[in-house]
Amino acid sequence: MEKRLYKSNTDKKLCGVCGGLAEYLNIDSTIVRLILVLAVLFAGCGILAYIIAALVIPEKAE
Repeated sequence: MEKRLYKSNTDKKLCGVCGGLAEYLNIDSTIVRLILVLAVLFAGCGILAYIIAALVIPEKAE
């Protein structure tokens, strides 16, 4: 079975992007959220990346 990236239905704060990415990478979603916050603060590209990911990554059909 191939591994696919989906937005999380259970671990979501806004759109489920960080939760889905954490499930895909098998890490805690808090780590992904901290990386996103650091990307927003230092690089300024985190918000744009999150919006694009929220539009592109599909919902998990259950």
